Amino acid sequence: LAEKAARIGVERFVMDDGWFGQRTSDHAGLGDWYVNPVKFPHGLKPLIDKVHSLGMDFGLWVEPEMVNRDSNLYRAPPDWVLNFPGRPQTEERNQHVLNLARADVRAYVYASLDKLVSTYDIAFLKWDYNRNWSEPGWPAVASEDEKKVYVAYVVNLYGILHELRAKHPKLEIESCSGGGARVDLGILHFTDEVWPSDNTDPFDRLSIQNGFSYAYSPGLVMAWVTDSPNWVNNRSTSLEYRFLSAMQVGLGIGANLNKWSQEDFQTAQKLVNQYKQIRETVQNGLLYRLISPLGGSEFSATESVASDDQHRAVLFAFLHSSQMGHAFPRIYLRGLDEQATYRVQAMDGQLAGQTPVSASGAFWMRNGIQIDLRGDFQAAAIVFQEEGVQ
Repeated sequence: LAEKAARIGVERFVMDDGWFGQRTSDHAGLGDWYVNPVKFPHGLKPLIDKVHSLGMDFGLWVEPEMVNRDSNLYRAPPDWVLNFPGRPQTEERNQHVLNLARADVRAYVYASLDKLVSTYDIAFLKWDYNRNWSEPGWPAVASEDEKKVYVAYVVNLYGILHELRAKHPKLEIESCSGGGARVDLGILHFTDEVWPSDNTDPFDRLSIQNGFSYAYSPGLVMAWVTDSPNWVNNRSTSLEYRFLSAMQVGLGIGANLNKWSQEDFQTAQKLVNQYKQIRETVQNGLLYRLISPLGGSEFSATESVASDDQHRAVLFAFLHSSQMGHAFPRIYLRGLDEQATYRVQAMDGQLAGQTPVSASGAFWMRNGIQIDLRGDFQAAAIVFQEEGVQ
């Protein structure tokens, strides 16, 4: 998989769940953050070295706040989980929540992660958190102090993240929680990006990413190109459509490359290269919501404009389904320099035949541009580049 990812220009290879403890199923191993000796008898270094030799960083999935009953951690101090004495300890996803409010639990979690990142050249942690609290008791303290568990837990969580970042300043951390939970300015003080939802259906993502954009910049939001049909809706979409939907924010690939055709790899290589050319504008530029995907709209369009100099703009347009032969709506750009001349280039999709090769910012904003999108689940990406400026 790493070799195939490198072929299309991927820059970071992340290993997901299953690498640690006695993790042979989702019933075991959570909490034991040591490398599985059967799967990796020589540790992670040979794999990481291989990934580095392919020109990619290495990342790792962790879920440090959780524990399985079938783990060394749970068997040793079972009172480390949130619990009320005399009440059953409810399992969700075959796991329990560690009581991070405890100083000894905090110390264990920090030491486990610090050891991993100190031992191996790990550039990225996907920090997951996959169940809600139940029985939120803290029997080790006086009953009147138990209610402090909520605040103490979060204070210690932030403390771990702060210390990890201070000791390993190049480490990047993504906050992920049962899909799109734990997305707030508090956690973003200590993390670099967030995972907005386990729903990776590219059409649904248009609405999800639109909503996120009212609170968070595109550069903080991760989106993956995954398999088709998508597991959420059993909806089939083209690889181009899936890529362009995800390219409006932070682009990742979570599809099974072992199932891709040669044509898929060629398409992906082209789109990854295109994304690298526009990602600075997309992630850090000014976002304009030109056509909303909400309310059953058949159309959607966003525009990102370079925030420092207006030299570049990137337009994304999406069509759900053509009806009655109606054309895609004319799109009127925003945020351009009226006096500057912009050359237009379709990265994907077709422009209407009468579209000029270049025109002033005033023209694109007042006259607009016509994109030829027809069919079901079609998409286009258009770049406007100021002439004479790289």
